Amino acid sequence: MEKSKEYILRYQRQIILNGFGIEAQEKITSAKVLVIGAGGLGCPILQYLVAVGVGVLGVVDNDQITLSNLNRQILFGQEDIGKNKAITATQKLIAQNNLVKINPYAQHCNQTFALEIFPKYDIIVDATDNFATRYLINDACVLLKKPLVFGAVSQFEGQVAVFNVIKNGQSFNYRDLFPVPPKSNEVLSCSEGGVLGVLPGIIGMLQAMEVIKLITGIGALLANELLTYNALRLEYYKMQIVQHPKSEKNRPTTLEAFTKLNYEWLCN
Repeated sequence: MEKSKEYILRYQRQIILNGFGIEAQEKITSAKVLVIGAGGLGCPILQYLVAVGVGVLGVVDNDQITLSNLNRQILFGQEDIGKNKAITATQKLIAQNNLVKINPYAQHCNQTFALEIFPKYDIIVDATDNFATRYLINDACVLLKKPLVFGAVSQFEGQVAVFNVIKNGQSFNYRDLFPVPPKSNEVLSCSEGGVLGVLPGIIGMLQAMEVIKLITGIGALLANELLTYNALRLEYYKMQIVQHPKSEKNRPTTLEAFTKLNYEWLCN
């Protein structure tokens, strides 16, 4: 199919890349990616996926923008305080690239939502900030066989991983890394422990890069590994993820069990 002049000009710097080309760009244009969370991680993920030209992008967030969000949620400004994040992000992203179709979901990601919406997308991106939603997203992705790009930040440190992707004949998920949810107050949230504004930008961009690698097949995917970044020491290190014996035992293995599990209770 012949591409428009606007299409070629917009993505020219990617198309001319050796080992990328029009073939990889067309894969990106055909891809459908769902980003859950339009906060500190979600904002840079969304901006770069829109800029690179992902064909269909879903944005999930039921929260409203507050003044305390603005140090890290770089899509938003003071004039956006009080507005819904998913809808506001969509409006700004469309202005960035009108070749991308963006679907806002101004609601919480629960089991019903996951089972209805996840099948419509190729890749799920976890940009959330609470354990209940992380475990729910992971379990849904395992059941629905969806690749999951995970990211998390706390204070001066962040983590990135790609789950549910076969690499060297193996595939692992979030419960292989953390089989048991932490107890209440065991891990500080960003609102409790704080976070330096630039950190979720760094981690979010790494997540966006893993999405692009998943779509196009370029490079070495961060599957079956956890990358940890320490901003104060400018250190990266990776560790191999192996199957945890409690992973299958703790995870719902049927859709019925998944819909009945109380994730808020599990992670409280």
